[in-house]
Amino acid sequence: MTCYSSFSLLFLCLYGISFTKALNSGFTVELIHRDSPKSPFYFPIETQFQRVYNTVRRSINHANHFNKPFSNLANVASSIIIPDKVEYLMSYSIGTPPFHLYGVVDTGSSIIWLQCVPCQNCYNQTSPIFDPSNSTTYKIIPCSSAACYSVGSSCSLDNEQRCQYGISYMDSSKSIGDFSLETLTLNTIDGSPFMLHKTMIGCGHINTLHFFGKTSGIVGLGPGPTSLVSQLGLTKFSYCLVPLSQHESSSKLIFGYDDMFFGNGVVSTPMFPKHLYYLTLEAISVGNNRLEFGDSLPSNSDDKKGNIIIDSGTTLTFLPYDLYSRLESAIKNVVQLERVEGPPNLLSLCYKVILEKSMVPIITAHFSGADVQLNSMNTFVLMDVNIACLAFSPTQTTPVFGNLAQQNFLVGYDLQKNIVSFKRTDCTKY
Repeated sequence: MTCYSSFSLLFLCLYGISFTKALNSGFTVELIHRDSPKSPFYFPIETQFQRVYNTVRRSINHANHFNKPFSNLANVASSIIIPDKVEYLMSYSIGTPPFHLYGVVDTGSSIIWLQCVPCQNCYNQTSPIFDPSNSTTYKIIPCSSAACYSVGSSCSLDNEQRCQYGISYMDSSKSIGDFSLETLTLNTIDGSPFMLHKTMIGCGHINTLHFFGKTSGIVGLGPGPTSLVSQLGLTKFSYCLVPLSQHESSSKLIFGYDDMFFGNGVVSTPMFPKHLYYLTLEAISVGNNRLEFGDSLPSNSDDKKGNIIIDSGTTLTFLPYDLYSRLESAIKNVVQLERVEGPPNLLSLCYKVILEKSMVPIITAHFSGADVQLNSMNTFVLMDVNIACLAFSPTQTTPVFGNLAQQNFLVGYDLQKNIVSFKRTDCTKY
């Protein structure tokens, strides 16, 4: 393997890791929605509408975290991610022999981390916690190494001079631990395990987060050299999310493969990777009524690039108050259905419907260079047997293009060309 100068491939070169299969052919793993029967969070006594209600509530709580300041931790590498946003999980194993875990898949994080023994201060993980002393392939990275230096980490305060990571969350919770090398095994959908030797992971010993249950930590897909995508040496990944009502089918997370970025029906828009993946939303249309996003920018702002986050971990789509208000008014003007009260303090525009038989307008998200047409399953959510609510919400801070709007699309990220592509797809059959 040729060692490139790019930051994201540094670890591959330093430790002689060969990912020929991933680089050449790609592979696919299952994404498990937290409400799927395959999820450790699944409660069979809950109704479908209780699950939807909880999903919407979590999404709004998640968006509220953007209003809270975050603080960097002293003497450790920091990353900006949002806690309490468990929507999609990945089943994987760590160490030798393999130790099974469920990690939260997060496009807003650029690190793979998990709780580790000894846990000095950890959240309540009900499944067994990984003990690195039981693995023959676990190796702490010394702080004097080029790998530790390259990610801006620093040394532990004891005499062992371990490379450390640190993540500070927007609600002041945190995760701190050792940067280590370990074997990570992914379960591909064709049944064959895919092993990533000497993967750089964070072994967390102090984790004051709002996670609970069997979730072990984060599998980061975000920008940055320590994310799973970067450590694979790949420049492309994509996912296909099944609708909320069809979780008996599996969503897919695809690494590599070029085919989705071409062909009929594919539209692409520039991506601006910062600590999160940003797109430029120019306008939203309700039918032929185009509502410009620019009208919602502050009067002193001339930055129209990267004005909305695309996030797989947020269910709703969040818009600036002004744009949301205009969108709601435009929908009210064309939807001839009976208005009803929705769940209190959640969603404000709700109708009495039989959604499959009711006429709701096509809403189009006009990204720079890409018009993404959203149908009723992307824009309304069934909160009860005959109550559907608009799956958009206002926000005072960072807008978010949520996963409900992305369902039944193949969504691809090209990290080399910095584009995101959308292709309308039946994800239950993909």
